[in-house]
Amino acid sequence: MSYIQANSPFKKKPAAPSRKKSLGYYNEVKSKSKEGAAAGGGMTQAGVDKYRRDNPGSKLKKAVTNCKAKVGTKPYKRQKAFCSRSKSWTGERGRAARRRWCCSRFS
Repeated sequence: MSYIQANSPFKKKPAAPSRKKSLGYYNEVKSKSKEGAAAGGGMTQAGVDKYRRDNPGSKLKKAVTNCKAKVGTKPYKRQKAFCSRSKSWTGERGRAARRRWCCSRFS
């Protein structure tokens, strides 16, 4: 590498964190009538931890599965935002995730 290339203001940026999903660590679909973690969908805490290890700087958080989250709190607002942006999810995994996040409460 020449001197000009080494001191160029157009240096390559460092590699961005991987966007690939962590393998495994998903909750299985257990029952369509249950709520919270028992309903399946989404990642387990172990899955979230692995994803954050694999992708430094990630702000991924575990699902808000408290169906009785108090109105106006941060978890309630996260839950409401997720439910509003996932309304069109019609696949098996999407329906399971919406059950786990207790989205029926916002319908």
